[in-house]
Amino acid sequence: MNFFWVNQNQTYLHEISGGYLWSPKTSANNRKNPFYDSMQQTAVGDIIFSFKDTLIKAIGVVTKTAYTSGKPHEFGEVGKNWDIQGWAVEVDFHILSNTIRPKDNMHLLLPTLPNKYSPLQANGNGNQAVYLANIPVSMANALISLIGNEAQEIVDTFSVGDTLKRDKESKIEEDILQNTSLQETEKTQLVKSRRGQGVFRSNLERIEKYCRITGLEAKKFLIASHIKPWAQSTNHEKLDGNNGLLLSPHIDKLFDNGYISFSNDGDMIVSNKLDPNILNIWSINSSVNVGSFNKKQVEYLYFHRQHILKK
Repeated sequence: MNFFWVNQNQTYLHEISGGYLWSPKTSANNRKNPFYDSMQQTAVGDIIFSFKDTLIKAIGVVTKTAYTSGKPHEFGEVGKNWDIQGWAVEVDFHILSNTIRPKDNMHLLLPTLPNKYSPLQANGNGNQAVYLANIPVSMANALISLIGNEAQEIVDTFSVGDTLKRDKESKIEEDILQNTSLQETEKTQLVKSRRGQGVFRSNLERIEKYCRITGLEAKKFLIASHIKPWAQSTNHEKLDGNNGLLLSPHIDKLFDNGYISFSNDGDMIVSNKLDPNILNIWSINSSVNVGSFNKKQVEYLYFHRQHILKK
């Protein structure tokens, strides 16, 4: 696991709510930029500290490594001189209730600053030239210590938990590929559906156009989430676009783990096992209505409410 620091002043709201980082590939005049090159150094499970307005405001876990992507349209005039093609990294962000101001804690952080490409100056001010910078483990540990249990739980839960989940999914994919009762084409489709690609995602995008809770329309930043879990679905259900929703990463985390569901009429249902502060931190309206579902979606949602929603 590696640790990174990202400066997100103008793009903070878009990137945090959208669950991604984005940078150009090069600086002006096509010059290499080490803070853009850092995007390619990320790996799934890496931890990212988000810095805005002198505060560490969020912690993220990388869920998909760098790939070529156009500049997000929601950036508008921000970075109007940037190239339109850049790097995107998908991140599961968690907004902190206990934000910290690094400048107030330089007695602890100063000895941990990297000798090269530091995101902080020795006086505690942010280095404005930095976008994404790799930071030493010692610096990351100091930040986690300052933030407290909230940070430690995020790092432990999502880094270890996602690793276990990836190992489990790799085993499932291996079982699919070794299943002699399936044709090769069907094997490929089923494996791709687990990764949010191929037939399932194509079928889903014909039905769902955006995240029903956040309103995000940029599909490259949305998770193709099964309503009835993949492992409990028939081969037909695994590829059925009605058995899915396009969700922002943090919403997918809540839905996939049974902390929220939806009524047939589109009212969001919140599990009593969910800390209400989570919804407040993520600015999620617990009484939101996300609109109607078709008949087949309603059938899948019934299963989700009965078997997945935590009670």
